[in-house]
Amino acid sequence: MLDSSTTEAQESVLTATPKSGSYLLYQLRKSPLTIVGLLVILTVCTAVACASWIAPYDPDAINLLERLAPPSMSHLFGTDEVGRDLFSRVLYGGQQSIGVGLFVAFSSGIIGSIIGCFAGATGGRTDAIVMRLMDVVLSVPSLVLTMALAAALGPSLFNAMLAITVVRIPFYVRLARGQALALREMAYVKAAITFGASLRHIVSWHIARNALSPLIVQVTLDIGSAILLAAALGFIGLGAQQPTAEWGAMVATGRNFLLDQWWYAVFPGFAILITAMGFNLLGDGVRDMLDPKLKAR
Repeated sequence: MLDSSTTEAQESVLTATPKSGSYLLYQLRKSPLTIVGLLVILTVCTAVACASWIAPYDPDAINLLERLAPPSMSHLFGTDEVGRDLFSRVLYGGQQSIGVGLFVAFSSGIIGSIIGCFAGATGGRTDAIVMRLMDVVLSVPSLVLTMALAAALGPSLFNAMLAITVVRIPFYVRLARGQALALREMAYVKAAITFGASLRHIVSWHIARNALSPLIVQVTLDIGSAILLAAALGFIGLGAQQPTAEWGAMVATGRNFLLDQWWYAVFPGFAILITAMGFNLLGDGVRDMLDPKLKAR
């Protein structure tokens, strides 16, 4: 016979499934850095989403009488070379930078995961051709290839998003293919093949769903990387163009005034740093929660 304390302990373990709120809270309490990352992301995204209510000025409004004014009560982050309020431009610039990160991470993640899952499940010549193409893309440094594609498409924020998306796809293809190769050897997948299930059914119901955990982690980590890549393209003039407010472009212009007007480059640069750090901390926390090997330690 089991005593009441043992029975209650077993019931608490059974009810603390990964889908329950108590399990998620338990995992978050184990990782303070994940909580920090989540709070940073929520704070930044809330401020950026409410930019039209928070920003005290029009981000494109020019006031030459207050050009390159230092931080003050009227201009919290100072002004730029034509008198535009930097605090307002940083808020609106976050819509561009974070939007690029989300678009790139989810679009490249979806496209790459589909290609990788089908290549791994199909095998044979199709798998070999797909992976050799991915190896060609991966043989070129990511930043160099992104710059080349962005320059070929033309300098704009949309073209920068497309270039980053194309460069990030092979990473998801390799990750999804590795999961598919392991999952197709499982008994339930072999049973589905024996009963005549189509390739589309096997991939969508048996492989893709069970390969979600590492793909979700990679997407979360890639948001911060995509923001940094977009900022790098904006810094060299291949991303957002004037007068669009974008963090990388603002840092690029502000570097010309760095010695005397430090605030011009520091505040948008700090926004890039804190946002990328928040997404990376959250990605590490999601990995810890979804990786069964780490949970067993």
